[in-house]
Amino acid sequence: MKHVIALDVGGTGMKAALVGADGTLLHEARRATGRERGPDAVVESILEFAAELAALGRQRYGESAAAAGVAVPGIVDAEAGIAVYAANLGWRDVPMRQLLSARLDGIPVALGHDVRTGGLAEGRIGAGRGADRFLFVPLGTGIAGAIGIAGAIEAGAHGYAGEIGHIVVRPGGPACGCGQHGCLETLASASAVTRAWAAASGDPEADAADCAKAVASGDPRAVAVWGEAVGALADGLVTALTLLDPRTLIIGGGLAEAGETLFTPLRTAVKERVTFQRLPHIVPAALGDTAGCLGAGLLAWDLLATEVSA
Repeated sequence: MKHVIALDVGGTGMKAALVGADGTLLHEARRATGRERGPDAVVESILEFAAELAALGRQRYGESAAAAGVAVPGIVDAEAGIAVYAANLGWRDVPMRQLLSARLDGIPVALGHDVRTGGLAEGRIGAGRGADRFLFVPLGTGIAGAIGIAGAIEAGAHGYAGEIGHIVVRPGGPACGCGQHGCLETLASASAVTRAWAAASGDPEADAADCAKAVASGDPRAVAVWGEAVGALADGLVTALTLLDPRTLIIGGGLAEAGETLFTPLRTAVKERVTFQRLPHIVPAALGDTAGCLGAGLLAWDLLATEVSA
């Protein structure tokens, strides 16, 4: 059976799969990234994981994987196949495509940015299926974005397109790691809500999920914290939809797990802020934490299709 290897590398864990030509996950596996061992050890872990999957595929399906796709965090030069920088993994200028191809007996390898790769999957086979223009925004530790156009993801001239988390929505607001103040992700990410709710509730162990539960039960402190985050998020999203005019706006990540506790007030807040703009469909992501792996598989199949057409 023809198949590809898909890898989604995160700050703490890696997800991998063998993916069939129709996008089916034939086999799934997970393991820790092990970033505490240093960047070189992380890279070696990725290569070992991929080699194990390749061996499993040969044993189970009687042929080698046709290609591999890998999604990594941070700054990525997909065209050159280089993982340029990832703060949470400590690496710089890792020739990931070359290293993986060498470990996998020379098969073609596609490299992608984790959020854009997850967005590719959500747009093509998930919540954005059928939408010619979409924006995928995961609300996790930070906030990023993937701009979908006709089934592909727009990376921008320098690979930085979609960084919606660094739109300044509250000038003079909280300091952001990027050097600005009042960035969207300092106010509306899951980690921002966790910080705000821990302070408001007086419980240092409280997190964003606890805040959402408290909102659902009517706790006024939680309602205030949640309202601030939703308002900031709506401001950032309206800026994005004014520039991009997406047909579908897909919200994922940890905060989206709050369901209608997030989506009902968010849709209202966005609607209140638009004037001439057309409202997109605002929907939850559909693929959960498998999006990156599925997207890596799509990258691999797309690479094969490009090579055939060339």
